[in-house]
Amino acid sequence: MTSAELTRPSRKQRVRTLWISDVHLGTRDCQAEHLAHFLKGYHADRVYLVGDIIDGWKLRSGMYWPQAHSNVIRRLLTMSKRGTEVIYVTGNHDEFLRRYSKLILGNIQLVDEAIHITADGRHLLVIHGDQFDVITRYHRWLAFLGDSAYEFSLTLNRWLNHWRARYGYGYWSLSAYLKRKVKTAVSFISDFEEAIAHECTRRGLHGVVCGHIHHAEIRKVGEVDYLNCGDWVESCTALIEHWDGSIELYRLADAQAREAQLKAELVKVAQPV
Repeated sequence: MTSAELTRPSRKQRVRTLWISDVHLGTRDCQAEHLAHFLKGYHADRVYLVGDIIDGWKLRSGMYWPQAHSNVIRRLLTMSKRGTEVIYVTGNHDEFLRRYSKLILGNIQLVDEAIHITADGRHLLVIHGDQFDVITRYHRWLAFLGDSAYEFSLTLNRWLNHWRARYGYGYWSLSAYLKRKVKTAVSFISDFEEAIAHECTRRGLHGVVCGHIHHAEIRKVGEVDYLNCGDWVESCTALIEHWDGSIELYRLADAQAREAQLKAELVKVAQPV
């Protein structure tokens, strides 16, 4: 049994909403297998794909599309067929889809942004977030350069986690660690959060669900609820809305740790006294 199977709920959990972002299908570092298993464990009324689901930037330079990536698309189509509303919010890496915004195909919608009303009545802006990134908007060449540096860190991360897995350690994100340690990265994240929160205040909204910066978080920015989905490249995170309107941040690493602890406890109980 794989670690992804261990962290999947034993039964489908019924939830109101799922948000995922920055999957980057079409790249070697996409954690598609983990995502497919995550989606298979939930029955949701609505799923938001909050941008950069397909990496059009990478696909332009060469085709990489293994079966695991098709399995993610198949899982989303299956959920749609069974009644889940799938709302695809475009991002900068899948900006080629923005020309088709407002397209509706059955239970699947393609939009540039959406307003989600939670079960407890909060109005949340759902947007990828690249519109609030100064580098992406005004210094596109720098964004491509940064993307190349990010890919290099992911390659290192892939090898690091290969050896960690061989020695029985769980998944660890090098890039996320560097973001926490590098002062300029922390400043960039803070500026991004402030800009997007200001937009929510201007529109009279209670909060925002976004992605883009690959930094999952739930916190208050002033009076605004700031919720970032994270990604399925390094941290493997998602947001889950329950039936009372509360929103939970799912982290694969935490789920794996809980499963490992449960497995250890079961082994301990099974041992003869």
